[in-house]
Amino acid sequence: MPLLADIAVLFVAALHVVIGSVEMFLWQRPKVYTRLEQFGFTQTEASKVAPIVANAGLYNLFVAAGLAWSVATSNPPSSLFFLGFVAIAGIYGAATLKRSTLVLQTLPAALAVLAVWAARTS
Repeated sequence: MPLLADIAVLFVAALHVVIGSVEMFLWQRPKVYTRLEQFGFTQTEASKVAPIVANAGLYNLFVAAGLAWSVATSNPPSSLFFLGFVAIAGIYGAATLKRSTLVLQTLPAALAVLAVWAARTS
């Protein structure tokens, strides 16, 4: 894949490494769990759901690994496959958690899809 597409895909991968790491290792910090204002988590409640959030974090790291692998193997269909997961997760997250998820996840994934698509057709 051309360089711009690779950079776009790796950016989305790096973003998911950050998201996954926060969910797995930093969730129980008030600065993190209070960002979901609509749920009003207390420390006790945040601790109770921590295993579920950590599991979601692991999935984010798997997506990041898949994106990195798709770049390492120069495999645009795999990039599109994993970017599709990210975009769909972002739409679902915007509908169920925070609208800003569209900007954080879906927009970068959509831009990366365009870059990969453009690289394939050039």
